[in-house]
Amino acid sequence: MTPKPATPLLDRVRVPADLRNFSAAQLRQLADELRAETIDAVSVTGGHLGASLGVVELTVALHHIFDTPRDRLIWDVGHQAYPHKILTGRRDRIRTLRQGGGLSGFTKRSESEYDPFGAAHSSTSISAGLGMAVARDLVGDKNHVVCVIGDGAMSAGMAYEAMNNAGAMKSRLIVVLNDNDMSIAPPVGAMSAYLSRLISSRPYQSLRHLARDVAKRFPRPIERAAKRAEEFTRGFLTGGTLFEEMGFYYVGPIDGHNLDHLLPVLRNVREADDEKPILVHVVTQKGKGYAPAEAAEDKYHGVAKFNVVTGEQAKGPAGAPPTYTRVFANALIAEAEKDERIVAVTAAMPSGTGLDLFARRFPKRIFDVGIAEQHAVTFAAGMATEGFKPFCAIYSTFLQRGYDQVVHDVAIQSLPVRFAIDRAGLVGADGQTHAGSFDTAYLGCLPGFVLMAAADEAELVRMVATARAIDDRPSAFRYPRGEGLGVALPETAEPLEIGRGRILREGGTVAILSYGTRLAEALKAADDLGAHGLSTTVADARFAKPLDVDLVRRLAREHAVLITIEEGSVGGFSSFVLHQLATEGLLDHGLKVRPMVLPDRFQEHDTPKAQYEEAGLTAKHIVATALAALGADAAAAAMRPARA
Repeated sequence: MTPKPATPLLDRVRVPADLRNFSAAQLRQLADELRAETIDAVSVTGGHLGASLGVVELTVALHHIFDTPRDRLIWDVGHQAYPHKILTGRRDRIRTLRQGGGLSGFTKRSESEYDPFGAAHSSTSISAGLGMAVARDLVGDKNHVVCVIGDGAMSAGMAYEAMNNAGAMKSRLIVVLNDNDMSIAPPVGAMSAYLSRLISSRPYQSLRHLARDVAKRFPRPIERAAKRAEEFTRGFLTGGTLFEEMGFYYVGPIDGHNLDHLLPVLRNVREADDEKPILVHVVTQKGKGYAPAEAAEDKYHGVAKFNVVTGEQAKGPAGAPPTYTRVFANALIAEAEKDERIVAVTAAMPSGTGLDLFARRFPKRIFDVGIAEQHAVTFAAGMATEGFKPFCAIYSTFLQRGYDQVVHDVAIQSLPVRFAIDRAGLVGADGQTHAGSFDTAYLGCLPGFVLMAAADEAELVRMVATARAIDDRPSAFRYPRGEGLGVALPETAEPLEIGRGRILREGGTVAILSYGTRLAEALKAADDLGAHGLSTTVADARFAKPLDVDLVRRLAREHAVLITIEEGSVGGFSSFVLHQLATEGLLDHGLKVRPMVLPDRFQEHDTPKAQYEEAGLTAKHIVATALAALGADAAAAAMRPARA
């Protein structure tokens, strides 16, 4: 076991106020200790390591300069918030990160007063921060609002919408752009640091105000020309013209790992009395200070538990089945081999969706549009109008961000965009912000959509082939995070008959109709119900839309109890079944229907197994539901003849 690093200065910090009297030398040592503590903690829990290591010095500097929590500090996405959590009274729980009952992997308002805004989806910080700044101004307060946003998050339109709004207002807002990949600025060095300190200083800003006041005494064209000349000069020296045009006072770029550069600039920004918002451009390195992370292609963005000395991550059991994500990727590659019109679209998640594999095989047929789900959906729709077959692979929780485009640009025009919905259902350690709970409900209400859910990896392969064959309307197929069941995959994937389910086991008393990967639990439940003397039918719906109405009728007419089960919220598959039963009057003759869905709350992070246990969607819960529906005399119910 690797010994825990010595952290004498960090041991003195319970809350950020404890580090505000530290000298610059002490802050540098504190940053080293904080980095070591972060590495050690994440080696135990797994999590988003690279981004957190990249902001260690920035985190120390922000909490040293600003009076948090009175000054609001908002971390966009939250991937980089682990050092922040350690400094804000949560160090004693940091090794519970992403574990059941432990700390969230993201910022969370209910967890700490130092988390003024919860974040797990990207690009929300500037909008939220501007709202806080305006609210502060309305009550006449003087606290600061600081938003830390990464360059990846700056690829989303929402960030620019917020900046555009902020630039047109008079509220004081500080945005820290954490640039660790974009390289949108000149090289960082001593001259750059000097210029940043200069233009953020009070004397420079006072001189600027004086020049502006003098310019106002000249005719308007000269005033405008003077303003443009000053902005051009600063933009030429620092590279911030884009942000200046949006109404921000730009400072940077500065080395985000050099506290001698960070501290004076942040201090100047804190003391600035300019009415316009300020953007501080900080250049950092993901994985900074940990060699295995620095050397990794993804800079250890997300890691499993790992050995601190070697960097080797814990592997799953040998011979484990492939993940659903990999099965999807391989199935899509196989279909693309047969059809050159197939293209793939991802919103900054090529590896998360498996499309990095597709990219290796078809580098010219994959399009990563950045963190821009709205654009991804409409971009795919545009390709569909030209006869291509776009597969838009987006996590269920992220597809929510592009919902209007799904409705307006895809569904209304009946364009054959294929949505590969990864991370359907509960997702474990990422928790409530990443759970794929709602896609069946929010897509099922749209006319013309074909909706599928894979019960296992073999079914997923068939659904990829089915989606490829649907050329007259949009379609979507959902599948969960993690490993499959290990079933044999079809050598040749034949498309499914649209709107047709299947029966896997015949019975006479209880019918279980599953949509998605709860099918395995349904089969276990059927075995247990058989031990109670209750003959049980198990069916896989495959389709929520169009619903297999013949299958639903048969199950309703031939059984005393019909249980539907799905890994989604109320308003999804079970609602379609109940609507069909009610419309046809099949509820009028004593049929007992029991829908089993995710609970009507946002579940906390845990292992997927524990989450489904808490949700009541396991075999034992199905059995209990059936027995309760039949009542105490279940044996008599088992002998009840089927209705005609």
